[in-house]
Amino acid sequence: MTKKETDILIVGTGAAGLYAALHLPGEMRVLMITKDDVDRSDSFLAQGGMCMLRDEADYEGYFEDTMRAGHYENDPEAVEIMIRSSQKVAQELLDFGVEFEQENGKLVFTREGGHSRPRILFHEDVTGREITSKLLARAQERDNITILDHTMMLDVLYDDIGCYGIVARDPDGKLFEIRAGYTILACGGLGGLYRHTTNFRHISGDALAIAIKHGIALEHIDYIQIHPTTLYSEKPGRRFLISESVRGEGAILLNKDKQRFCNELQPRDVVTAEIHKQMEKDGTPFVWLSMERIPEAEIRSHFPNILQQCLEEGYDPTRECIPVVPAQHYFMGGIKVNHTSETSMNRLYAVGETSCNGVHGKNRLASNSLLESMVFAERAATDITGRFSEVSMEEIKSKPEVSSEPYQDLTALKEEYRQLVLDEIETEKNKRKEQKK
Repeated sequence: MTKKETDILIVGTGAAGLYAALHLPGEMRVLMITKDDVDRSDSFLAQGGMCMLRDEADYEGYFEDTMRAGHYENDPEAVEIMIRSSQKVAQELLDFGVEFEQENGKLVFTREGGHSRPRILFHEDVTGREITSKLLARAQERDNITILDHTMMLDVLYDDIGCYGIVARDPDGKLFEIRAGYTILACGGLGGLYRHTTNFRHISGDALAIAIKHGIALEHIDYIQIHPTTLYSEKPGRRFLISESVRGEGAILLNKDKQRFCNELQPRDVVTAEIHKQMEKDGTPFVWLSMERIPEAEIRSHFPNILQQCLEEGYDPTRECIPVVPAQHYFMGGIKVNHTSETSMNRLYAVGETSCNGVHGKNRLASNSLLESMVFAERAATDITGRFSEVSMEEIKSKPEVSSEPYQDLTALKEEYRQLVLDEIETEKNKRKEQKK
């Protein structure tokens, strides 16, 4: 196999990977790879927004909202790190050119389910696209950052010193090694393993399978969040998410008789359970979401993307209810990391949805994901910067070439990885059931 060398390798071009890259020194060579197009990460799909601590009086409420949503299985220290870092992240994003909603020169905040007050920054209903596209643009301006698209990670390279890169496959199907001083996994969740998901289909838990294969510690791999409201459709493919902020601004859920049946601002897992219960009771594959309480002008200004998607499906939410159904949305578990995003394998880091740092607990609070991913991505970059002098790139370059034989049959490898993850999820579920007995 041919080889490439870089100081830092980042697998993934979503918000976490890009934010890490932008916080590495300009003298470090950074290589980023992504499995698909650079703008086809789930970060681009995030609609609702990004949480920010409003002021010191908001701290206890924000902390409690996050802990309560996570069923108090969160790591309190990680939650505090995230919340305390939020204002700095928000300001950096503004400096990067992100256009959060403002009024008279002041930031505007919206509210979503599980939040005791409005504390969510947003850009229309495409906040993830706004943030991630601006981060991508800034990364593409940096001379030290190179991005390769349609390049797939197949395995990690490691020995007694730890991780020193990966085996990859280029767009033409050729195998090659990427040797790196440090590697950051920022390759998203596992939605592609599910029939109904809001995720891109190609995001299928590859990093988790590789971690299982090599004994890299995982945590809470069975903690998979279902989003209560995606637009019901019988078409195949990814489900379109109807942001929680729609309910935060006043939308209500109705049964088949158009009667309200739950409190829409409860945490996601609670609302999802209520919807499933109502669907079973009604004998329907969906429930109705009504935006009648939201002024039409606000729907058009705050939720233009959602409005357009609904219209394309034949529904006008300014005039009628729309059908919604729960779908797999977010992964709270992942590769276990500490507060600087280090995994159990030396020189290997994980950030974003790939990782589990304990912030989300059993159930993620709405709009904490973008914030969490960037806070701990920056911490990874800072830690790597401080430790980079420990690396001998000459030693890494001189390591023996690995065999390409295990990676020739991509279809078989994908199925092996898929089964590894699904089996591990089932094992964890069964362990949890046994513990409850």
